[in-house]
Amino acid sequence: MSFKEELNGKVGEIEKLLREFLPEEKGFQKTVLEAVNYSVLAGGKRLRPLLMQESSRMFCREGKELGPFMAAIEMIHSSSLVHDDLPAMDADEYRRGRKTTWVVYGEDMAILAGDALMIYAFETAAKAFRETDRPDLVGACIGILAEKTGIYGMIGGQTVDVELTGKPVPEEKLDFIYRLKTGALLEASMMIGAVLGGADREQTALVGRAALDVGMAFQIQDDILDVTGAQEVLGKPVGSDEKNEKTTYVTLKGLSAARKQVEFYSRRAVETLESFPVRNGFLKELILALITREK
Repeated sequence: MSFKEELNGKVGEIEKLLREFLPEEKGFQKTVLEAVNYSVLAGGKRLRPLLMQESSRMFCREGKELGPFMAAIEMIHSSSLVHDDLPAMDADEYRRGRKTTWVVYGEDMAILAGDALMIYAFETAAKAFRETDRPDLVGACIGILAEKTGIYGMIGGQTVDVELTGKPVPEEKLDFIYRLKTGALLEASMMIGAVLGGADREQTALVGRAALDVGMAFQIQDDILDVTGAQEVLGKPVGSDEKNEKTTYVTLKGLSAARKQVEFYSRRAVETLESFPVRNGFLKELILALITREK
């Protein structure tokens, strides 16, 4: 089986898993539930639950606790996209090849859907307590999820990103934005996978370090694709960063240097993960694929 075939199979399994945890569209609040499901089921790479699953497989412990966390991390990611697309943020009308949530359901309902997804993610993660004989590990993972989502993680990075829109951004602050806005959720994904897989504290920290490098590579490649990509491939408008007057690695260092940075961070992440006794060949290929991805 080729890497692409294996990847498509794993993403298909994640799609099924997500549907199991999404809410039924009924009751007086049906509209927001429809908006929630529309947002999560818009497709995408499902990179975060995939990284969580593959990180867990590097270690010896296997449990049913992983499923709720895989669904939860994708809900949080979807929540951030719903809010990113809003008129007050990036004002994007297309995401993953179709109309964004605020365009379909209205700005008010999109705000509520994003909020709902953020809260529902933790409700979903808490279901892991029913599936475990190690509630201490589940509790630790909920702590990781909260920290990497909140003011010291994704939301903290988004805050600085919004404040500096239209202003020159030094490399130090751009790194901060990328490591929190993008890297923190990837860090949560891989660290949670490691913890539930049975990694010790030192191993979990190493996995987290690799995840931050993956996050940097992923975001810089996004910068490149915003300049070089095509909307029909990306499924969203290109030139969004320029339209919103955002400093990126491309505007700061140029395309050639940005491409070198993607390769540097991706390969360093792989080197970190290969220091473990048990190696995951699929995970290595997945990270290296970030270098050449087109969407």
